[in-house]
Amino acid sequence: MSMNKLPGEFVIVEALQKLGADITKEQLKYHQRRVLVSKEFTFDAAHHLHAYEGKCKNLHGHTYKVVFGISGFTNDIGITVDFGTLKQIWREKIEPYLDHRYLNETLPAMNTTAENIVVWIYEQTQLAFESGQYCPRELAARVEFVRLYETPTSYAEARREWMS
Repeated sequence: MSMNKLPGEFVIVEALQKLGADITKEQLKYHQRRVLVSKEFTFDAAHHLHAYEGKCKNLHGHTYKVVFGISGFTNDIGITVDFGTLKQIWREKIEPYLDHRYLNETLPAMNTTAENIVVWIYEQTQLAFESGQYCPRELAARVEFVRLYETPTSYAEARREWMS
C-alpha cells in the first residue's frame, strides 16, 4: 500500500493504518519533549466578598470558567495526560466544592476573590498529580497554570513559577 506523505488533494481513506503493519509500537512515541495540554471547565456559584465596598459585598453569582495547563512527558503511546484524566480530577477533587455552591461556605476560610479561588484550584490539582493516583510519576505531570475567569473578560491566574 503506497501512502502519500505530502499534503495535497483531498482523498477518501481506503484503509486504516494498522499497528504492527503500517506503524510500529516504537513509533507511537514520536518525541522526548515536555508537552503542555489544556482543558477547560465551567461552573456556576454564588459568593460575596468581605471587607470590600462595592457591589461584590452582596451575595451574587457567576458562571466561572477554569482553564488548566498541565505539562509532562509522553508515555509509550504518545500521551502526556489523558483529557479524561483531567476530567476525572475535576469531577472528583474540585467541582464538588464549586459547582452550584455558596463558595464562602464550601471553600477554606478565605475571602472568595478570584485570586484566592484560583490558588485553591491550583493546589487541589497539583495534589492530585502528586498523589500518583491519576498519572504515572515517570511522566512528571505538573500543573503549569490555572486560569479562573470570573466574567468573560476578567480572570485571575496561578502559575507554577509563582507558587514556589
